[in-house]
Amino acid sequence: MEAHRALHFVYNANSGKLNAVKDSLHKWLSPETYDCDLCALTHNSFSEVAAWKDFRLNSGIEMHFYHKDEFQKEFRSKWLPKYDFPLVLIEADRGLEVFIAASEFEAISTVEALISAIQEKLQHY
Repeated sequence: MEAHRALHFVYNANSGKLNAVKDSLHKWLSPETYDCDLCALTHNSFSEVAAWKDFRLNSGIEMHFYHKDEFQKEFRSKWLPKYDFPLVLIEADRGLEVFIAASEFEAISTVEALISAIQEKLQHY
């Protein structure tokens, strides 16, 4: 992957300490109803999943992470498409493109499957 093709991960959760506590409790108490499939893969109730952290730190892929409110503020534009979250975007020649759509997360059940999907999709860029 070329260095300028950064990935932007957008969680289906809002930023802030109170939201983080509520999200952690929700994941712990009722994981089947938790709204962020991406967060459920990359983080357990209290910390980042070790396999994900290792991939994130050692893959050589430039990655940026946002809560949905941070993403919407950072990329605010009348031309910004309406996205469903969570999602992963990639910097492409024409701007940000959907790399992994919200609907695709339903079929990704493990962090290893997420890592594999990222590696496979990167071969097309």
